[in-house]
Amino acid sequence: MIESRILVNGASTDAVSVLDRGMAYGDGLFESICFVGGAAPLWQRHMRRLLVSCRRLHLPAPDPAQLWVEAREVIADMRRAVVRITVTRGVGARGYAPPASPRTTRVVAAFPPPTSPGDAHEQGVHMRICDIRLAEQPLLAGMKHLNRLEQVLARAEWSDPGIAEGVLCDQHGRVISATMANLFAVVDGVLITPALEQCGVAGVARAEVLEVCPLARVDELSVAALLEASEVFLSSSVRGILPVQSLAARVYLPGAVTRQLQQHWRNLGFSMEQSG
Repeated sequence: MIESRILVNGASTDAVSVLDRGMAYGDGLFESICFVGGAAPLWQRHMRRLLVSCRRLHLPAPDPAQLWVEAREVIADMRRAVVRITVTRGVGARGYAPPASPRTTRVVAAFPPPTSPGDAHEQGVHMRICDIRLAEQPLLAGMKHLNRLEQVLARAEWSDPGIAEGVLCDQHGRVISATMANLFAVVDGVLITPALEQCGVAGVARAEVLEVCPLARVDELSVAALLEASEVFLSSSVRGILPVQSLAARVYLPGAVTRQLQQHWRNLGFSMEQSG
């Protein structure tokens, strides 16, 4: 098994100060980027989201060119890798007030890609509906910020290895996403993905799907509508397009939309296996 390779502010180390605001307050952002054969087909989308999110958090943005150099360094001879880029506001005094002139901490780390059951991309994955409800905060909605406690608590709800993912809803019971992926459903022949103005992460894979499917709708999605959908799939920059085989007692079959998007993923440079 290939060990992880980590750079902190360009230096080879796995040490970050305990006074770092990323550790103290979750004051930062991260991106998980799939590399295949030294290429990252969704790199530009990741960089756009990172830079926009930095502006929204009033966080000094890293240089994408520097991140690319460091990402290439940490993947070295790895044929497939997931590079996690973390940017925090850096070390600061105690208290919530952000430093006037922050010196950000930049972590670039490479890991082997996650493994999925061999038939996951062909047959689909099993899901459940999570009990926890996502809090609404439009100032943070869409960003991949460091506070993932809701997702941690959601994933702690089950230990059955046969369940790969859980559906997360908001305080009103509207479907938002899975714990680690965005969600799409074909309802009455229309491709729908939940609106994320109040909570949730706007994934780069989701953005790619919306671009190649211009007739798709971003709208409210109820659990009832999800259970009546003709096909359901997950989108993830690391895992690609994953059909959903079952949700609670509902069984789905991978449909034409899912298969077309899986082919699009291959055309981008990912094989289903390479997507994790």
